[in-house]
Amino acid sequence: MIFNISDRSDIVAFYSDWFFHRLKEGYVYVRNPYYPTHITKYLINEDVVDCFVFCTKNPRPILSRLDELKPYPSFFYITITPYGKQIEPYVPPYQDVIFDIQKLSLQLGVQSVGIRYDPIFINQEYTIEKHLYYFEDILSQLQGYSHLCVISFIDLYNKTKRNFPGIQEVSLQDQKTIVSAFVEIAKKYQFQIQMCGEPYDFSMYGVSSQSCLNASLLQDVIGYDVVQPSSKPLRKHCHCFPSRDIGEYNTCPHGCLYCYANENKQKVWQNYHKHDPLSPLLIGHVHQDDVIKEAKQKSYRNRQLSLDI
Repeated sequence: MIFNISDRSDIVAFYSDWFFHRLKEGYVYVRNPYYPTHITKYLINEDVVDCFVFCTKNPRPILSRLDELKPYPSFFYITITPYGKQIEPYVPPYQDVIFDIQKLSLQLGVQSVGIRYDPIFINQEYTIEKHLYYFEDILSQLQGYSHLCVISFIDLYNKTKRNFPGIQEVSLQDQKTIVSAFVEIAKKYQFQIQMCGEPYDFSMYGVSSQSCLNASLLQDVIGYDVVQPSSKPLRKHCHCFPSRDIGEYNTCPHGCLYCYANENKQKVWQNYHKHDPLSPLLIGHVHQDDVIKEAKQKSYRNRQLSLDI
């Protein structure tokens, strides 16, 4: 099983103590976002965990504790963007994130670190020219520390339109201009550009058509062949390897205006203050009317060692 940590929140940045306590306890509870009284229990042990996939904008809180992850293969996607405090109020400056990515890569290896430059939007401050400047600045400093960069364009979810008034979709022509330029910059610094969950095919520009979480990537990290099960896409145009997200919506205090996972600031801070690092749930505790069911878990690893090892 692949654990996603997390597309719903930034557990690394804000709840890493909780995560490591779950690791020590050997299980985690996840509340169903659509049926709040339904809770799933997942075991955390080497028999069922194939890989932890961390998604974060701030890896610093976990850097001193990487040794605790040693029993488990781990991959990190670090989102790094040049947007300032007006757009991303509590995200560290991107130069700090670059430094932390370098440290992470030196400890885990290049194959265990990917970067994300997303979401891409255009306005009067963040023009195409500025995106090209910042993108090259970031990749030039991360050359040799990662070879994979995932990009995507902003999606106008209802939450996004409400929290980011005036934001618009990026036109297809502007997308083509940005993608083609990004690919050339990436080649210069030995990066492969991938896109996931996008409605348009940019493979003609040299973009990898693989999903951002695919069997090939996992095999490189785990050291075994993995068998991808058939499953429904998490969202339209997404073909990622199936994973289980242990996060919760409305819990990420980064405050990004474009966020699809938060309703509003008030709900986030209410939940944040309900967090107990010792609870099996990310937010709050089990209630009397909750129903807890154990997940059916299995490894996707082919136990015969890969021939590449």
